[in-house]
Amino acid sequence: MGSIASMMDIAQQALMADQEALNVTANNVANQNTVGYTREVVNFQSTDAVTLSGSTFGSGVTASATSQRDRVLEQQVQQQTQTQSQSSAVQSALQQVENIFSLSSSTESASSTTLGTDLNSFFSALSSLTSNPSETSARQAVLSAATTLAGDFNSASSQLAQESSNLNQQVVSDVSQVNALTSTIASLNGQISSLSPNTDAGTLEDQRQTAIAQLSQLVGLDQISTQQNGITLTTSSGAVLVSGDQSFAMSTTQVGGTTHVLAGVGSQDVTSNLTGGDLGGTLQVRDQDLPSYASSLDSLAYGLATQVNQQNEQGVDGNGNPGAALFTIPSSQSGAAGLIAVATTDPQAVAAAGTGEGSAGNTNATALAGLSSTDVVGSQTASQFLASFFGQVGSDASAATTNNSAQQATLTQLTTQRDSFSGVSLDQEASNLTQYQRSYQAASQVFTIASTIMASAINLGIETTVT
Repeated sequence: MGSIASMMDIAQQALMADQEALNVTANNVANQNTVGYTREVVNFQSTDAVTLSGSTFGSGVTASATSQRDRVLEQQVQQQTQTQSQSSAVQSALQQVENIFSLSSSTESASSTTLGTDLNSFFSALSSLTSNPSETSARQAVLSAATTLAGDFNSASSQLAQESSNLNQQVVSDVSQVNALTSTIASLNGQISSLSPNTDAGTLEDQRQTAIAQLSQLVGLDQISTQQNGITLTTSSGAVLVSGDQSFAMSTTQVGGTTHVLAGVGSQDVTSNLTGGDLGGTLQVRDQDLPSYASSLDSLAYGLATQVNQQNEQGVDGNGNPGAALFTIPSSQSGAAGLIAVATTDPQAVAAAGTGEGSAGNTNATALAGLSSTDVVGSQTASQFLASFFGQVGSDASAATTNNSAQQATLTQLTTQRDSFSGVSLDQEASNLTQYQRSYQAASQVFTIASTIMASAINLGIETTVT
């Protein structure tokens, strides 16, 4: 009797194990399109057997489900997500800078842009003045071209400042999203750690990995595995964001009109050390690229206005008076593009004549027109500097686009590798379903046979008495 009971017990455990395996397969199929779901696999394990009075009990099998995870591959995907998100943020911001200057892949030269066209128009107006120095309309054309050019500088400077302001707002938005996610991750850490250290938390771990993936899109992270399946997260500069079931919120503050980021214990200023994610890319453009572009624009505006002012002051205006500054600019090049303006509305203020020539002369007008081929910024003419500047902007934007494409390709490759290991394959699940069904049927047959034998033994071979 003991051996028959043992057989029934083994069959019963096999049925339970196969039922668990069928449930896991069904769950995998149901979640094939669930974002962040990790495929579960069934682990069959022999049970410990106990022998009593010569009979063995407890032999059989148990089944448990664990998520199919590759921790190393998951971290590689997260790190690449951080890199790709940063490159995407840089690409997007630099494309906005290109729009400010009307630059695109089809732009053939600086002269085809608004600023380039109006710079050429200014020197063309000066050149026309040399032929008609006594005509008020020619002088007015110079002032009009100068006003348009100054307006271009003002507009470009204002739009660069607005882009910087937009990026400041993006920093605040990113920090808010980071805090929401780190709070969620800390809560999940607490729930996961309440389970056995060796127990797969399944859905909870999937939720945590999804939250970390979203966090990786926002900021660069370093991840450390701790006891009881816990995870500690820090910024790339080492500021703690999550430790166990506790999160440490980021915050922002204004320093000289610029949004700075504080993080970690003691709220350290980590702005200059943050990399990765949308936040890293946003800070890169705001703190490195935009100041460089604004400085170049200021240099051009300041250098051009200074040269024109100096030359105009050497001539005689239409009223016979010594020439005065044609542009108003600050005392240094900082902020020159945003502050440059035409100093007068009187067309006679254009000093076309040279000293001793009389107001109808054109010597100084010729010198003013000649500034088009004079070095005004370093060893470059205004047109050369503008072309070089636009070339740098275009090159930076193109490099960002190329880099983002490369980073996206790498991320896609890693994601594919992870999904091939952790994702649901319907073909594999179909094969498993067939295997577990047959195993269940076989265990049922064993149970039926054992039941029949026991009934026969109880009834002393008379099958009709007890069934």
